[in-house]
Order: sequence, then C-alpha cells, then structure tokens
Amino acid sequence: MTTIKKLAAADQQAWAAYREMRLLLDARVARDLEAAVELSMPDVDVLAAVDALSDRGATPELDTWLVPLVPDRAPSARTAHCVRVAALADRMRWSRSRLSRQLGRMERRDLIARVPCELDGRGDDVELTAAGRQALKRAEAQLEATVWRHFASVLSAEQRTALMQISATLRARLAT
Repeated sequence: MTTIKKLAAADQQAWAAYREMRLLLDARVARDLEAAVELSMPDVDVLAAVDALSDRGATPELDTWLVPLVPDRAPSARTAHCVRVAALADRMRWSRSRLSRQLGRMERRDLIARVPCELDGRGDDVELTAAGRQALKRAEAQLEATVWRHFASVLSAEQRTALMQISATLRARLAT
C-alpha cells in the first residue's frame, strides 16, 4: 500500500493559489474572446489545431498559446491532407466524445466541416471552412491583445521565466 504524504500548509496554499489563478485567468480570457469574436476557447483551440495540422497551416504561432499538441502521442493526425478526428482528439489531449461534441457545435455554425477522407475513405477529415478561417484570424488578434492585457503585461520578465521553468518541470514529470 502506498503511503500518502500529507501536504504542508505552504504546499496547500501554493496549490490553491495556482488553481485560483488558472481559473480566473482562463475565465477572463474566455470572456474577452467570447465578447469580441463570439468564439469560445475550445472553438479557438480546435480551429488552431486543425489549421496547424492541415496543409495550409496558416497560423502556427497560435500553437504556443492554445492547447498544446502532443507531437508523438499518436499516429500522425495528418495523413497527406487528412486531419483525422480520432488522431486530432489524441493530439489535443481531448476525449473523442468531447471533440465530437465540439465539432458538432462548430459544424452547425459553419466553422468546420467533417468530410470523408479522399485518400482512403476510412474516416472523416476535419476541415476549416472559409468562415472558420476568418474566425480564427479574428480570434488571433483578440487573443494576443487579451494575453498581453491579463498576463504578459502584468508579469515581470523574471516572473515569466520562473513560470516557464515551473511549467517545464511539471510537464517533464507528468510526461512519464
């Protein structure tokens, strides 16, 4: 049986501070994005991921701000020009059911289309529609302004460096 170590008060406070900061920051960014461009963060995450994996890949700089893609977690999400639903879910670290529901909402709003793969017909591709590409372009400028206003301009260079180091440490630990 594994012995569970009790958290010290400072550890509990650090955890609570992280959770509160993340929730407040995520909510503010999402609220600003929704108000300015009528897209949710999940909408933008999916649009950016599909764009990055498609042949067009017009906005790769968004990859650093959004749900990180997992480079080697699954078979390639991109087969020639195909962006597979299942592989996209794996690369975004989302469940297939979550992605499927999100894609349905986005398809009804004409942001993406699910079409049979022309290469082998075995699965669906996810493609950005013209409206989806335009929405992603609008979201990019708003997201940059929001991240600057609520994050980058508030933290010193030293704080941003410390945050990147903390993030790297935890990601390395969690990847094992």
